[in-house]
This record gives sequence, structure tokens and C-alpha cells, in this order.
Amino acid sequence: MKQPGYLLLEDGRRFDGERMGADRIALGEVVFNTSMTGYQEVLTDPSYAGQIVVMTYPMIGNYGVNAADAESSQVQVAGFIVRELSPMASNWRSTGSLGDYLAGNGIAGLEELDTRSLVRHLREAGAMRAAIAPADTPEAEVLARIRAHPRMEGLDLTGDVTTDRPYETEAAGDARYRVVAYDFGIKRHSQKLLAERACHVTTLPSLTSAAELVERAPDGLFVSNGPGDPEAVGHALEAIRTLAEAGVPVFGICLGHQLVARAFGGHTFKLLYGHRAGNHPVRRLEDGAVEITAQNHGFAVVRGPGDEVEGAPALRVTHVNLNDGTMEGLAHRDLPVFSVQYHPEAAPGPHDSRYLFDRFVAALAARTRRS
Repeated sequence: MKQPGYLLLEDGRRFDGERMGADRIALGEVVFNTSMTGYQEVLTDPSYAGQIVVMTYPMIGNYGVNAADAESSQVQVAGFIVRELSPMASNWRSTGSLGDYLAGNGIAGLEELDTRSLVRHLREAGAMRAAIAPADTPEAEVLARIRAHPRMEGLDLTGDVTTDRPYETEAAGDARYRVVAYDFGIKRHSQKLLAERACHVTTLPSLTSAAELVERAPDGLFVSNGPGDPEAVGHALEAIRTLAEAGVPVFGICLGHQLVARAFGGHTFKLLYGHRAGNHPVRRLEDGAVEITAQNHGFAVVRGPGDEVEGAPALRVTHVNLNDGTMEGLAHRDLPVFSVQYHPEAAPGPHDSRYLFDRFVAALAARTRRS
């Protein structure tokens, strides 16, 4: 028998539905994703740590879940909300249902909720703290817990999702380059795409010092995606800057993009409701081409006039979001350093931006030839 539950926002707005997944109260920042597919990759993306994710597509779960589509070792979201949970999973790769997957991972969720009304409210009021609760839980009690829960601003969540020890990803074939991946919540697909390009990847914890990175003498540095506020992740900036100024190619995505900007003096700010989808159009300024991109972020880097990055004269803007004009990519004017706000590994999502991994490997090759 399905049990009633509700989502309560910190502004007091309530949305009723039916409970799915684990039988518990879930707290987090409520955000929405407009992708039609890829819900398992969303659930296991460490960038969603601390967030209750609302899927806008009306039916979710129809192709089930499987181990191959997980982007990390566990479900990372704080909660999950859909309009309709598919009553059956029909796909030859499926090994279980979405509802059982949520329950087995201790994740509370809601179905049969008016997601259209909820998302319209979030687009006006912005992402905010919220809770999923059983229907018989007093609203006053839930609201008190919401308001005691930390805001995303100023929150460093990378320590909750990073690896606790270094580990290796072998190159697919002969290893030509040694890449260090700074793990702030890395997705497995990024490591896979690097490995397919002859990179042996060593993934390191987020608190790894600049001295240790220098001692490893990598051919390149990959700065991963991750959750939380980039202003709270100051411990990474020295390491990024130190390797970059030594001529080591640096490639950052999502949170990694924000950290690269901050390492050279840039600033970040919180978006009203963020970008979370598989279809954001981004213009590449070097040739005017438009990439359709996968995105998942609630913060962005501040643009300056023209191609400038505010506070970072050594950097230039390379990509711009066509929906709202925010910066989606940058590059150093003199060093082999570049980053993008979106997800070129695109799991899930389009493959328009995978050339960025080839560009990184080309920078590795150029440095190897010089040395």
C-alpha cells in the first residue's frame, strides 16, 4: 500500500504526494533536472550531494536500473521526486526497479506530486532548503528542521564525496600520459574517457596538498566536478595554481571550472535555480559553434566585460550559455589551462563536447614533446 507524504519548502509551501523509497525524513536543497532519461546517473552523481532532485519529465523509472550506469559507488542525492514512477521496468539491461533501488540505498522520495507546479515555484523563488516527510509528521516540526539545516552557500561538501585514498585507473591500451585527477566528486565516466585516450589516471583525495601533487610530477591535472559552494573549497587553489604555473596542462569541469577560475583570482556566485539538464545550448566563442550540453551546477563564475573573467586578467572567456549569458568556459591566456562549467563527459547527455578531452590530451602530448 502506498503511503502519503509531502515536500515542505523553507518558505512554507507544501506539495503533497505518495512516498517511495526509504521510510524516513530527507533534508536538502531542492533543485530540478529537465533531462528525459539518465535518472540513475543523476542519482549517483556526487555533484548532487545534499540536494533533493525533482525530475520534470512526467514518467521516470521505465527502464529500471543497473550497475553499469552508476557514476559513483552509491546514490548521492538527499531525496528524489517524480510525477509518476513507472510501475514496471522494461529493458534488457535492467537488474531492478527504481523504487527498490531508492529503498535499498536509504533514499526517501515522492511520486504523484505536481512537479510542474513545484518547478514553476522554484523558477520564481529559487532553489531552497526543503524536506520530504511522511504525511503524519507535523509541519511545524519539519519546518524547524529545515531552517536548522545548513544552506548551500558557504558549504564544502567535497569531503563527503571524495575518495579516502588514492586509486588508479589503467589506460585502455598503452599508457602514454600520467594524469592526476583531483577528486571533488568525480564521475566514473570522466576517468573512462581519459583512460580511452591513453591516460593512466591516479585519483587523489580532495585535501591532497600542492606539495604532494608536485612530487607526483604528473603530465596533466584533471579537476573534477563536485557539490557545494566553490568559495568554501579554498584548499585546492594553491595546488591548481602551482601545477599550472609549472606548465602542467590543467582541465577542469563544473566545480573544477569554478576552482580554476578562483585559483587565478576569479569570483563565483549562486544562480537562482541553477542549470540541471541534458540540453543547454552553449556557444563556443572561437568559431561560433553551438554545443548542446549536459549541465548540473548551482554556482557560476562571474564574467567581466568582453572576454574577461572578473578579477582574473590572466583568463579569458571561451564559452557562453545561450539561455542566460553566463560563462560556460574559460582558458588561460598563456598557460595550457582550460575549463568548462558543463559536463563534457555527458553521462547522461549529448556528446557534442567530448572534443575537450581530446584537447586536453593534445596539451599533454605537446608538453611531453617539449620535455
